[in-house]
Amino acid sequence: MALSLTAKTIDKYFGFLSQLDNRSKKNLIIKLTESIEEKEKKGISLKDISGAWDDSRESDEIIEEIRKSRVEKQDNIDFNEIPT
Repeated sequence: MALSLTAKTIDKYFGFLSQLDNRSKKNLIIKLTESIEEKEKKGISLKDISGAWDDSRESDEIIEEIRKSRVEKQDNIDFNEIPT
């Protein structure tokens, strides 16, 4: 969201800024100019942030590995038996 100024407000700023030394004015001009120059937007391709699963194994092998890595949950947890 950009701030918009009225001509009267701009004149007030100019009145203050016109009292600056030339070096400060030039630096301010450079900063303002840089702020309005359009910078090249780097687009992100959907292809760059997503992709297919990359694995040399067959799908059945991957599924089997996932199943073997699962931890069985215990239904009967007795919190009184926790070692201290």
